[in-house]
Amino acid sequence: MPERKDHGALARVHGWRERVTSTRRGHLAWRTAVGVVGGIVLIAGVIAIPYPGPGWLIVFAGLGILATEFDWAHRLLRFARSKYDAFAEWLSRQNIVVKGLFALGTCAIVLATVWLLGAAKMIGGWFGIHWPWLASPLFG
Repeated sequence: MPERKDHGALARVHGWRERVTSTRRGHLAWRTAVGVVGGIVLIAGVIAIPYPGPGWLIVFAGLGILATEFDWAHRLLRFARSKYDAFAEWLSRQNIVVKGLFALGTCAIVLATVWLLGAAKMIGGWFGIHWPWLASPLFG
């Protein structure tokens, strides 16, 4: 019985990738594009880690993108996931005081960043609050 060929979207993407990377210049362009896109996603994820939302998911997505072309990223992704899982497991076993301190530390990082970026003054202005200490020391 002849093999059935998959003509789905994924097969078309793989075919397109093979055509692009079939030349030396195309392969370099592909790796460069993957590096740039993966790097941007990774940096955005690292910035987003302390904030509510999917910071770590974005980090792992960036590493996943990079891992499609770079062995070091694949190794780093496996290492980071194992450390993240170990930390999450450790934190889940801690008592409420440790969990609360971790939450307070996260809140402090978020509030400090909001203040440093000038968002505290902007948000205060929405409510008619114009306290001088809300102004960012970086952006006045």
